[in-house]
Order: sequence, then C-alpha cells, then structure tokens
Amino acid sequence: MRFTLSSTALSSKLVALSRVINSKNALPILGDFLFEIDDNTLHLTASDSENIMKTQLELTESDGTFRFAIGNHDLLEAVKGFSEQPIAFDVDLEQRLVKISYQNGLFSLPVDNADEYPVAQPVNEFAKVITLPNSILAENINRTLFATAQDELRPVMNGVYFDLSTDNLSVVASDGHKLVRNKIFSVSSEEPAAFILPKKPASLLKNLLGKDGGDVTIRFDERNAEINYGDGILQCRLIEGRYPNYNSVIPQNNPNEVRVDRLGLLAALRRVQPFSNDSSNLVRFHVEGSTLQLDAEDYDFSKTATERMICDYNGNPLDIGFKGNAFIEILSNIECPEVVIHLADSSRAGLVLPSEQPENQEVLMLMMPMLINS
Repeated sequence: MRFTLSSTALSSKLVALSRVINSKNALPILGDFLFEIDDNTLHLTASDSENIMKTQLELTESDGTFRFAIGNHDLLEAVKGFSEQPIAFDVDLEQRLVKISYQNGLFSLPVDNADEYPVAQPVNEFAKVITLPNSILAENINRTLFATAQDELRPVMNGVYFDLSTDNLSVVASDGHKLVRNKIFSVSSEEPAAFILPKKPASLLKNLLGKDGGDVTIRFDERNAEINYGDGILQCRLIEGRYPNYNSVIPQNNPNEVRVDRLGLLAALRRVQPFSNDSSNLVRFHVEGSTLQLDAEDYDFSKTATERMICDYNGNPLDIGFKGNAFIEILSNIECPEVVIHLADSSRAGLVLPSEQPENQEVLMLMMPMLINS
C-alpha cells in the first residue's frame, strides 16, 4: 500500500498535531500519529486521551483505504527538515513497517496497529453550538489564558470559562488575584449555557487560530467539546463543576479614574518591579493630580526604586498596592495605546480597561489590591 504527498504540507500538519502528544503516556499508542488513508485524502490524528486533534490533507496519489499508527518523534524529526518535495510512503501492515522515500534517499520505521488507537467520545445529540469568527476566538483566548489558575483544590479555576447568555458570550479566567472578562456582543443564545475549557486545549487553539478569516464552531455538552476550526477538529474533555460568580467580585462604583499610556506604564513597571520583595512582589501606586508614582522596596536587601510618570487623574490622592508581575501581565494582554484604571480605595479591586474597546466587545481586567504599610 502506497501514497505520495508534499513533504512541507505533511511537516506543518505533524508539527501542529505533535503539541497534543505528551512526553510520557499511559498507553504507548498515544505516542503515535494515526494515519488513515481514504479516497485520496490523508486523515491525521494525535491524542493524549483527553484531547484529540484531527486534520487532513490531500494526497498526490494513493492506492487504497488503510490505517496505521507511527511513532511521533522519529517521523517528525525525519520530515521536518525536508525542503519542498514529494515523499512516498510504502506501508506493509503484515511486516508492520513503512518505507519512506524521497529525492535523495529513504528510511524505514515500524508501524503499530491502528485498532489500538483510542476513539474519541463524541458530544451528545443535544449539544449546544457556538459559532464565532476565528480571529475573535483567538483574541479572547490570548487575552484570558494568562489569568487561569494552577489550583488542585479548585480545578474549575484552571480553565477558560465560556458563559453564553441572551446578551453576549463572556470569556472569563481568574486565579483569585486577577480576573479577565471579555464580552462578545455578536454572539448570544436564547438558552443560556456554559462550559470550562481546560488550559491545554485552550493553549493548543491559541497556536492554531487566527491564521484565516473563517468561523469556528464549538459543539459542547456537559463533559466534552468538539471545536471545528477550519482545517481541523479538536475534541477535548471539559472541566466539570460550577464556576464562581465572577460578576459579583467586579466593583460597580470605582469613581477614581486614571488614564495613562499603556506602554509607558508597562516599561516603568518592568524597571521598578525587580526592586520589590521577592515573596510579595508589591508595587505601590501613588496617584495625585497629573502624576502616577510607582514605588518598590526590599529592605532585606536594601533595594528601593521609584519612578514617576504623567497621567490624567480625576480623584483625591490615593495609595494602593498591586502585585507587580501580575499587573505587567495585564498590561501585556491589552492592545490599546492607553488604559483606564478605575479605583475606589486601597482595599477595593482595581479595574483596568482599554481606552478604546474592540468592535462589538468589552474587555475588563481586575486586580485585587495588596496590603501596604502606611
């Protein structure tokens, strides 16, 4: 049995699929790519048992319908260095061997029985469906992924929460110290629904999306999701449990407003933050008139830093402490030239918003304050 295809097309597909495969697997077959040849099309699959990614590509030629599995590491290393050229696979299922020939040589690898490869559990017939542009989903995953937790006691916090309501789709992540809520007003449903996407499939999508202008279709039930992103499908197990009421922690009345250059504040924080205490990472924000002052100190090592910058502020003088590295992450995940920081007092959460919201969206980021010595 034989088939021929483009070396670069195969390499790009295998590189994308390889991100699913774990370095150590409970089942040896999960270290393989699954090859399925049917009607001059190659269907490729990779899995870690909880996440299954599928894609396909057209073959130059093939001589039948057959399946086999092949170890990911050796095959990937062999083909990813090829320049564009045709490569041919000659598969002997009885000998469990494949010979792969190209312009200047050939190599052979063992193959495994495709029947041992795990089958994905499909979403049920009553699955909910969300359809949204590829680029919008990519933006929202990029904005939220950094705020997910790594919490063994509260696994629901370890994923990205998709909350579909009659008004919008909210994409939310929080680790208890910071929170990101993106509202997408172009997506809604007469029947509310929600799911929690684990961090690994969210990270996989982050690398796959945004490369074309098509739509993504998400079908999900209580346990599983199937995400069709154009040239592939990602099937994954969802995090089960009830996500906290994130809207209840967002303050509704933070009257003090600081408008400041995002890149300027980001650069200042990166200079000041290394001088903070390693355990607390506390940076003090003092805002008064048209000046925002950042202070960090670590008296154990006799380190201090202060930096001032121009801002537009409309409230009374205020001191508030934030975790410096977390604030840097928030500013790094906003695209707007200016940010608006809404504050109330030193004990209430601060809100960070872009000065101009993306079209048909609302981006809000929250930072819990830290106790500062007066």
